[in-house]
Amino acid sequence: MAALGTRGTLTEAAGFNAEEDVQSLRSAMKGAGTDEAAITAVLAHRTNAQRQRIKEAYKQTVGKDLAEDLSSELSGNFRSVVLGLLMLPTVYDAFELKSAIKGAGTEEACLIDILASRSSNEINAINAFYKKEYGESLEDAVEGDTSGMFKRVLVSLLTAGRDEGNNVDKAQAAQDAKEIYEAGEARWGTDEVKFLTVLCVRNQNHLMQVFEEYQKISGKSIEDSIKREMSGCLEDVFLAIVKCMRSKPMFFAERLYKSMKGLGTTDSILIRIMVARAEIDMLDIKAEFQKMYGKTLHSFIKGDTSGDYRKILLELCGGE
Repeated sequence: MAALGTRGTLTEAAGFNAEEDVQSLRSAMKGAGTDEAAITAVLAHRTNAQRQRIKEAYKQTVGKDLAEDLSSELSGNFRSVVLGLLMLPTVYDAFELKSAIKGAGTEEACLIDILASRSSNEINAINAFYKKEYGESLEDAVEGDTSGMFKRVLVSLLTAGRDEGNNVDKAQAAQDAKEIYEAGEARWGTDEVKFLTVLCVRNQNHLMQVFEEYQKISGKSIEDSIKREMSGCLEDVFLAIVKCMRSKPMFFAERLYKSMKGLGTTDSILIRIMVARAEIDMLDIKAEFQKMYGKTLHSFIKGDTSGDYRKILLELCGGE
């Protein structure tokens, strides 16, 4: 099986042997302590497809579930990374969304990060798995846990109705830009529905044209207008959509930076992006990170995390 993407730090391990990896993992879990370095050496250097084969071989050889065994042996952030690596991408996204919704509060950042950045096909796959695994639709779960226009934007994204084509209708783009301007900057109060209609439905190429037209009409970027016109989670989700349309690697580089700068690290965001993007576009994210912040992602992770958690993230990062 080929890797999920061509711009990831994770590529297929040469001479891959699932049975040998199973033995390495079993040895790492034997005895009084757990050898986290041995676990990292295997799981942080295999593609998702290879990790699925290791899981199958483990069940055949040992008669137990690898994720369950590792879960009982590990703890904290290191366990979160390892368990994330063992899931299929769709399963991991669904699991993260479920975790963001359940419990006392909602982790809006997770809902935004995933739903604003995934393709229509990916969202359809997440919806299908979520319903099968958790017994309710993701849309119902989101509707029950969010409110107002923020909820409406998330529900729109969940319909996976974005045009995935490449066509740009210049006249329509000019009209879209005009309507967004008139719904925001040009009036008292903001008609957020117009922003939703354009930002959640049009294809990427078309939106790039809309953003260009908007700059001409208003004299400012669409991002600046969103910041002026909106606040809170609604501002966050619209900005995320715009940034993902412009450049997903740039969006994720910024998310990683913000998860580590200042007091404390937002581990959930850091883990989610490192696990989900390692095989897709981590090389591009690293390049954008260095360009935007003048430091390597590797050095940031090194300075902001510790122990085995740091080591596995640095392996996923793929060096300086």
